[in-house]
Amino acid sequence: MSFLKKSSNLKSSGKDLYRSIKNIFGFNPGNIHLYKLAFRHKSANKDVNGIKINNERLEYLGDAVLSSVIADFLFKKFPYKGEGFLTEMRSKIVCRTNLNKLSRKMGLDKLIESSPEIKNSSKSMRGDAFEAFIGALYLDKGYDFTKRIIIKRIVNIHIDIDALEHLDTNFKSKLIEWGQKEKKEVNFRLIGEKDGKASKQYEVEIFVDHKPISRGIDFSIKGAEKIAAEKACSALIPE
Repeated sequence: MSFLKKSSNLKSSGKDLYRSIKNIFGFNPGNIHLYKLAFRHKSANKDVNGIKINNERLEYLGDAVLSSVIADFLFKKFPYKGEGFLTEMRSKIVCRTNLNKLSRKMGLDKLIESSPEIKNSSKSMRGDAFEAFIGALYLDKGYDFTKRIIIKRIVNIHIDIDALEHLDTNFKSKLIEWGQKEKKEVNFRLIGEKDGKASKQYEVEIFVDHKPISRGIDFSIKGAEKIAAEKACSALIPE
């Protein structure tokens, strides 16, 4: 579509975004329109031929790419650690709370386009935009380049792996404690099982006072609960 085509005549907002990305990450963006889309929250939807244009699809893609890169990084950094440790560490790095903090620390939150009402109320907007940026970077520059940027310009500079290793992030316990404090009923329900090529996947949904809040999918019920709990904590509990 035309909104994703490259253009040599960038508008001023495009030039500002170009400079910001160059300053933060040290590379020259190719298709600036991808990055503009990455920072467009759904509250600032643009309708093109009946299609709502925002960063949700790029967020989905960026989540997968980021998870893959971090998994590979941890696998090589900790050659003698087991699957449980690696999964826990990856969760600490890519969890919404940490991505929100990274977005603020790196100044990405200032690039987000959203409605005025949402800007100060959305608990996940900054982390969502961070993942969408990774999705845009992957489409613009490819996997190998994206991997180098994530490791050299994000992990090595902005993430303290040693501190995260000793950080307790038991989101399930945190959510249950919040429910007890707020007198809310918190329930974890297994709502689906899917046989994959390698192994079965489980889907867990969290209900608070009988209202659905979040879902998580993983290769174990415990892992699915952890993912769903992290999303619920991000949505319900102030940082």
